[in-house]
Amino acid sequence: MSRCFVWALGALLLGLGLPAWGRAHESRPLYVEVEEQAPGRFSVQWRTPPSVPSGNAPEVQLPEHCELLQDSIPHRRMYACAEELGGNALRIHYPAFNPSVSTLVRWTWRSGQTHTFVGSPDQSRLSIPVKESAAGVARQYLRLGVGHILAGYDHLLFLVCLLLIAGTGRRIFWTITGFTLAHSLTLALSTLGWVRVPVAPVEASIALSIVFVAWEILRGDRDSLAYRHPIAISSAFGLLHGFGFAAVLNETGLPQTEIPTALLFFNLGVEIGQLLFILGLVLAYQLVKVLAPAAGVSGEALKRRLSRLERPLVYAVGSLAAFWMIQRVASFWAS
Repeated sequence: MSRCFVWALGALLLGLGLPAWGRAHESRPLYVEVEEQAPGRFSVQWRTPPSVPSGNAPEVQLPEHCELLQDSIPHRRMYACAEELGGNALRIHYPAFNPSVSTLVRWTWRSGQTHTFVGSPDQSRLSIPVKESAAGVARQYLRLGVGHILAGYDHLLFLVCLLLIAGTGRRIFWTITGFTLAHSLTLALSTLGWVRVPVAPVEASIALSIVFVAWEILRGDRDSLAYRHPIAISSAFGLLHGFGFAAVLNETGLPQTEIPTALLFFNLGVEIGQLLFILGLVLAYQLVKVLAPAAGVSGEALKRRLSRLERPLVYAVGSLAAFWMIQRVASFWAS
């Protein structure tokens, strides 16, 4: 089984922008605050910047399907909306001319979820943010978790080295289980803010973990802790990798009202990504075994060739991880 993972090592090793022109505006922005005070009932109020003449004061309106309930108070309106507003347009209307001011909107749903967004001076229709739902958050963070693990070459290289050390199917199962439980624990603790660890040292330590397992493979000491108890190594370093996953999740941001859902499905996405990666390795190896005889390569000859590839590939992995570690340690003092 472990020979198929040699292929993974081989596979894994194989802005500037133009200046933007803009206009400077001396005016402060038009400030709009929308609050859902009851299901389907919205308060809309706004403050016009002093530079806008009173005769050109703007009118802020919700979509056409909303019913205007009260408009007697200047710069404030009450609306009843039977349909979902997310994705519709908030309209800004100046009666005389566009004074070329930006619009700052703070939108608060009844759940407490808040969105702040800015419209440019030439925008008269601003897209209303979609209300968070458990199903939508689950889909979004599941994809994020799968994408992160499949694009995280340091995590994948560590995983392949663990599989080479574990060797057999039973040991691989327990090794990956230990890794999963450990990184799930620290991912949750860090994301929820119960444990805080600086990101830069964590990233450097993740690179160091790859150097360690690569060194264990090259030593080939079957009596070492790594070979006798690979679950201990996968669990210990899994705690570090969990902090790395949490750093990505914290940079992306968590939804205000569906934090447990986002955390659960991001972690599920990571696990699905791991399983897809391992399944891909196994299928690729089985395909090579089927095609090898047609190319005149016997099963024993194929094993010997893969065995000869293992050491140089592991050397390459260890060297790359050492470079990452040095680079990440150097970033501690980067300005």
